[in-house]
This record gives sequence, C-alpha cells and structure tokens, in this order.
Amino acid sequence: MNFIITAAQKAVLELYSTEVEESVINIQETRKEFEGQVTIVVFPVTKFSKKSPEQTANEIGAYLQDNVAEVTGFNVVKGFLNLSLAESYFLNLFNKQVLSADFGIIPPNGKKVMVEYSSPNTNKPLHLGHVRNNLLGYSVSELLKANGYDVVKVNLVNDRGIHICKSMLAWQKWGNGETPESSGLKGDHLVGKYYVIFDKEYKKEIEGLKEAGQTEEEAKKNAPLIKAAQHMLQQWEAGDAEVIALWEKMNGWVYDGFNVTYKTLGVDFDKFYYESNTYLLGKDTVEEGLAKGVFFKKEDGSVWIDLTADGLDQKLVLRADGTSVYITQDLGTAEMKYDDFGMDESIYVVGNEQDYHFKVLFLILEKLGKSWANGLYHLSYGMVDLPNGKMKSREGTVVDADDLIASMVATAREKTVELGKINDFSEAEREALYQNIGLGALKYFLLKVEPKKRLLFNPAESIDFQGHTGPFIQYTHARIKSLLSKAEYHFAAGSAEFSGIMEVELEMIQQLAKYPEELAIAAKAYSPASLANYLYELAKLFNKFYHEVPPIVKTEAGEAKQFRLNLCKKTADIIYSGMKILGITSPERM
Repeated sequence: MNFIITAAQKAVLELYSTEVEESVINIQETRKEFEGQVTIVVFPVTKFSKKSPEQTANEIGAYLQDNVAEVTGFNVVKGFLNLSLAESYFLNLFNKQVLSADFGIIPPNGKKVMVEYSSPNTNKPLHLGHVRNNLLGYSVSELLKANGYDVVKVNLVNDRGIHICKSMLAWQKWGNGETPESSGLKGDHLVGKYYVIFDKEYKKEIEGLKEAGQTEEEAKKNAPLIKAAQHMLQQWEAGDAEVIALWEKMNGWVYDGFNVTYKTLGVDFDKFYYESNTYLLGKDTVEEGLAKGVFFKKEDGSVWIDLTADGLDQKLVLRADGTSVYITQDLGTAEMKYDDFGMDESIYVVGNEQDYHFKVLFLILEKLGKSWANGLYHLSYGMVDLPNGKMKSREGTVVDADDLIASMVATAREKTVELGKINDFSEAEREALYQNIGLGALKYFLLKVEPKKRLLFNPAESIDFQGHTGPFIQYTHARIKSLLSKAEYHFAAGSAEFSGIMEVELEMIQQLAKYPEELAIAAKAYSPASLANYLYELAKLFNKFYHEVPPIVKTEAGEAKQFRLNLCKKTADIIYSGMKILGITSPERM
C-alpha cells in the first residue's frame, strides 16, 4: 500500500502546504463493519491541517478520489478515512504479485542468528515443557530462515552433575545389567526409571535417619545414597575410568532415546554442545572482568559483580575455592559460541523461571565490553498446564513427551475414524495421516499462544476439526487439494479485464497479499503465534469463500473459473508453506 502513503503525503502537501514523513501517514486494514479496504488514521495530520479530524479526513478523501485512479470512493468515521479501491487494483495485485513464483520468498539478508533450544538433562526423558521449548525453538528458527537469515540451531545438553550420578548409582545398585534392549524401554526412559528409583530409596534413607534422631536437613546431607552420588561426581571430575565408562554408556542410551523423540517431533539441530565440555569455561572471562574492574574479589577469595546500580543485586561469579557457578559457565559458553559462529544475534529459548538469570548474564557481557552482547535475546516462555486427570505420566509428576505424542496420535485416529472419510486409504496412508493430525494438533495448539503466556493444553480441544486448531487448517488444505484435483487445475495467468469480483474474493486477495508482511512481523517478534493465527484466519476465510462463490468445479471454463482456481491454489500454497514453518505437515488428503 505504499502508493496510498505516497498519495496521502502529496495530499497533505497540497492541501496544507506541509511535507510530512511516511511515519505520519498511519494506514491499516478497514474494520469489517465499515465499507472500504484501507483506512488512514488522520489524527496525526490535524496538527498540520488545523481542522477537525472529520473535516481533515473528508478533504484528504476527496483529494485521493480525484487524483488516484485506484481510489473509487471513501467514507469518514470520526478521524478514520476509509478508502474503497478499484477491482482492477486487486486483480493486478493478485496476478502480478501474489501469483508470482517468488511471492513470500525473502532473499538472504547476510545476517547470521543462532537459536539455542531443547537443552535437556540426561537423567530423564523429555516432557511436556520440553515439547513447547522444542517447538518454539524450531519454528522461530524456520521463521528467521524464511526472512533471509542464516540460522544455526544448537542444543546445549546438560550431561553432567549430581543428577546424572543419581541415575548412574541407582542403575549400579539395582539395575542387574538392564539395558534398553533387554527391557524394551527407550534409553531415556530406562535412565529416567533409575533416577526415580534413586529418589524413592533416598527418601527411605532420610526417614530412617530422622527416626534415629537427625533433623531433616541433617538426614538429607548424611543419607548414604547422596554421599555415594557426591563421591561418584568427584570421581567423574577426577576422570575415573570406570565412572566415565558408565557415564558414557548411560548417556549414550539417553541420546538414542532423545533422537527418536526429536525425529517424531520433527525438530533438528546443526550443533550439539555438552556441559561436560563447557562447565570449566568462563574462568578466563572472570579474570578478564577482574582486570577491567567489572568484578571484585571479597576477602574469602570469591569473585562478584555489583549490579545494584542497574536495579539488580550482587552476583557471585566464582566461588572462594575457585570453582564455577552456573553463570560462570554461561559466560564462557556464550564466548565460545560466538567464537565458533560469529553470529549477529543469539536467541536462548528458555522458560520464564530463568528471566532473572538471563538479565544478569546479558548485562555482565555488556559490561565486559563484548561487541556481540547487544545481539543476545532470551525468548522466555510460560509453563504448559494440563486439565486435571486428562493425561497421566509414568511417574505421576510430569507428562512424558512420548506418552503425550502417542496419546495425541491415538486421539487423531479415533476422531478421523469417526468421520469415516478414509475408507480408500491404505493402512500405511492411514497411519501417516493419524501421525500428521495428532502432531499437527499438538504443535498448533502450543504455538498459537504467545510464547510469554502460560497455557492450558487441552488434548481433546486441540483435535477439533471445526475449531481454532491445526487439524482445521490441515483439513482446509486437503479440501483445496481435492477441489483442484477434481477441477483438473492447470495454472494460467489471470486477466485484469475480469470483472464482477465478489466481496469475499477481495477479502481473499487482501489476506493472501499479507503473507510476506506476516512472516516479517512474526520473525521480528520471535513469535510463531502471529503466523499461526494468520493461517487460521486465512483457512477460515477460504471456507467462507468456498460456501459463498458458485460451485467452482461445475463452473464453465473461463476467466471467473481460472481466477477462482488460482485463488484456491495460492491459498493452499501459503497454508502449506506457513504450516511447514511451524513444523506442521499439511496432508493432500484427509
């Protein structure tokens, strides 16, 4: 709509003898209850016109109608100037821009961005919170790619520490040599099983010590199991060959299990970092900070930074005994990642319980004078809740990702069979469809909500074929593909001479034309939610179009039929490409 902005600038110049910047001309889509397609908000112009908003709008509207061929009429509602545009404008927009082969394809912008997501612990399987994290990280990466960025997807795996030793120790004591192969369990589930066993046995020891007269705090510290786990951690840090071998074996099981879940979810990574390789990093950064006067040392030898002037607090960056704290490691890892890839931006996809940590981390790096610090961003997201009783996990505390996916696919199977439209599908086609619908429902439901918001995930609601859901959009895509097949569609350029466009068709062209802008908006906000909601509105509008226009397949060949088939094809293309960015498959048949 740049021509409207330019014409409005010219109107202000000629009517009020004032040159105004583009930013003064605020244009938006006309609200559905008013006539027109484009609205100019004239309030900012009244300071130059020295007239009421209504009078200003009427004067600008009359000027545009007289001087701009595409403007066929206008109406004024308070300070809002609603413009009606000619059919020929929309046909030209559709035929020359929307139908072009490169529509929605944004060329490389020369910038590199890293997206770090997933970041699991190797002592348990992925759970529902990880699912939201993985889907957000993947879709933000794909959004940025679609906007011309060179994207590096990384996964920083927490593969060391006391929690890993707990699983290892429990397996040593009670595992009897059990393996994923002998148990039939995925490796991550097997290791998670022993983490739970450790916890149960540890609690028994605590209760026994409390009965013997110790306080709860004393019992927690003195329980033989926790002491043994701490000793194992010390052995690991000392490089004990036996402990390292067990650690490598059990982590190997976990990675095999994770990879199955990642493949099912459809997420991938370009680079894995491991905390076992990064936990000693950052000490050089601390020395650098001391030399620059950014950090200070206390009498006990511990190193701190004072952030009280920035509205935060004092933060420990190195213990008195010279060992790292978590932020020490993060400082070093941030430096290493930049050295490895030299990216312009680095996005950390981490839950909102870490908001304060990332404020501190980014501020420290800024104070250290790191040139890349202002390109760091924490994509904070809220927790995911389930309605009580809807789905149980193996341990009854968190919802396992594999269980969740299996449940979604089972619900998709049940709902699809109820509809009874897949009788001619082979067994393999049916299973692929159930998988696509189940995962599409899960992904769309988790992505359609702004990342920062906590959300309530209702599995049954997510697979409603008529609701604000992934399956509704998938079904719309399949419906269009069926229509195009029945009509034996072949592309042919539309004619600008075609007349008699229905109102719903004008709406369709406008909605389709917004796709590149919607991609840009979603990428700028790191929010797949805005793209997800755009695709829903497009699918909803297509269904309105489908019911209001004459039956397309039965219409005789001609300009009207070709135009409508082109509209259908472009709608399917945009749904397919947009859903793919969200990590969702759009089936050809449903």
